[in-house]
Amino acid sequence: MNVDLYDFELPEELIAQTPLAERTASRLLTLNKEDGSIGHHHFPDILDYLKPGDTLILNDTRVIPARLFGVKEDTGAKAEVLLLKNLGEDRWEALVKPGKKLKVGTVIVFSEELRATIESEGDMGERTLRFSYNGIFNEILDRLGQMPLPPYIKEKLDDRERYQTVYSKHEGSAAAPTAGLHFTKELLEQVQAKGVNVGFVTLHVGLGTFRPMSVDRVEDHVMHEEFYVLPQETADLLNETKAKGGRVIAVGTTSARTLETVAQKCGDGPIIRSSGWTGIFIYPGYEFGLVDALLTNFHLPKSTLVMLVSALAGREHIMKAYQEAIELKYRFFSFGDAMFIY
Repeated sequence: MNVDLYDFELPEELIAQTPLAERTASRLLTLNKEDGSIGHHHFPDILDYLKPGDTLILNDTRVIPARLFGVKEDTGAKAEVLLLKNLGEDRWEALVKPGKKLKVGTVIVFSEELRATIESEGDMGERTLRFSYNGIFNEILDRLGQMPLPPYIKEKLDDRERYQTVYSKHEGSAAAPTAGLHFTKELLEQVQAKGVNVGFVTLHVGLGTFRPMSVDRVEDHVMHEEFYVLPQETADLLNETKAKGGRVIAVGTTSARTLETVAQKCGDGPIIRSSGWTGIFIYPGYEFGLVDALLTNFHLPKSTLVMLVSALAGREHIMKAYQEAIELKYRFFSFGDAMFIY
């Protein structure tokens, strides 16, 4: 399958650079995956599309201030590091800039209390860094690090919490699960008051979010692995929802990928607690095992995420919906508007 099938023209002015003042001020495009019918709403109207007995699954990962700026110890040249994965024992997988000049053995100095040595280089350009520091690493990172906004966002984010969901809990992500940014605590209370269940998974977002497709054939792309946890409480909720005929609604593609990873692990048996690393790549032809509906944002052309939503709703339906969103000037990407596929 050719990657160009998922290409489309996106005017640059539709790429949202800053979050809206109110989380629920976003617009909401609804897409019926069966007949392709499209609706246009305000985000709180999501309540009209949720039914008692449905279950919303939210990714409660929390973004760390993972972008660090320093200098090479030997030359004083500027260096930038984006932390992606905690490997333990003060070692991290990271992306670095400028990649060609930051070789194995290079020492990067961030401050008097924090430095790192590049230990190895991976197949996708990532580096393994070993940190040395004086004090508590997380406290130093919180003080020196910046929020790792995606590269298409040029504006500086003054309030870090605007890049966290209101239910974020477990630190470890290099990017936010942005579909959840639309929710307020009050709106989630209204969801539950309607008889809709709310459950949580954790997937720490890593390199896959920042890595563009670099192959011509969809099947040749390899996803980067990310760590996930699905607790027993959520497993029980999923089993109960399915047994009673309710829908499992993933909030964000990260929640969807976690659910489908667990579905593949459990096969025809009941869902049980699960954790580990997932590199699941969902594209058209995939048969969903758990996810019935999906709340998501609008994604990059030719991205793995456009392919995921196309697997759920069909490529033609998605491309038609995206074109309509562009014509009506919906905001795209992390701080953009929302789409509900049901």
